[in-house]
Amino acid sequence: MNKSELVKAIAKKADVTNASAQAILEAFVDAVKGGLKKGDKVQLIGFGSFATVKREARKGVNPQTKKPIKIAAKKVAKFIAGKELKDMVNGTVAKKKK
Repeated sequence: MNKSELVKAIAKKADVTNASAQAILEAFVDAVKGGLKKGDKVQLIGFGSFATVKREARKGVNPQTKKPIKIAAKKVAKFIAGKELKDMVNGTVAKKKK
């Protein structure tokens, strides 16, 4: 599913126009980016969490020259799927809490 397909799915499910769905999706993405930029963890209970993690510096190989290179340490965004999402993807049903 690409972005335009996601916008159409949101519009249909929420009974809004495609333009409204696009604005909602862009606002969501901007909010997640803003949270990650500040170093916050963005959690959607049942769906998953977005967080930043630090990748340590490491050695690599340039695939064109085959020469060793140093890859600098950096922060990257990471998504960790929540239990309900994992269960849904795997076809198992999560028990609902009462």
